[in-house]
Amino acid sequence: MAQDLGKVLIVDDEQDILDLLSFNLVKEGFQVITSKNGEDALRAALGERPDLVVLDIMLPGFSGIEVLKRLKHLELTRKTPVMMLTAKNEEVDRVLGFELGAEDYITKPFSVRELVLRTRAMLARLKAPSEPPQLLRCGAIVLDLSGHSVVVEELPIQLTSTEFNLLAYLMQNAGRVVSRDQLLNRE
Repeated sequence: MAQDLGKVLIVDDEQDILDLLSFNLVKEGFQVITSKNGEDALRAALGERPDLVVLDIMLPGFSGIEVLKRLKHLELTRKTPVMMLTAKNEEVDRVLGFELGAEDYITKPFSVRELVLRTRAMLARLKAPSEPPQLLRCGAIVLDLSGHSVVVEELPIQLTSTEFNLLAYLMQNAGRVVSRDQLLNRE
């Protein structure tokens, strides 16, 4: 008996693709739910709470883009990862998918084995224990290296990436003289 690797909702209007993916994901140890249209997909996502949604763009009813928008808007499904699986392979389609919150984008025709491996990898990353925050403190400044955030006297401060990296370097070397060359050549 295969282990339970997580629950995957597959949304596609082509029965052949649903059958192919269901068979292969179940064989690998995933639980699978399927849906053939956008409305049913949203109901399934809210009711079944899948660990991952594999979503086609061209669906009857709500398009996959509309489903993605709603999934990322709803509190209950906001953090559910979405893998787009679609024949729409133009750069503008991929960029839109990522901008709306998709974590991955695969175009048809596709490799079933690659999709299964990407699914396994994505869910493994999600289930991996998260690292505790790496905090640096210096007076009233608290810098979270893992969360990439800075708080001064309990007020969040917006920094550019360069400013954040410079502050982190200086805080890691507190009490030492740091030359301009060291700042410019740090790794």
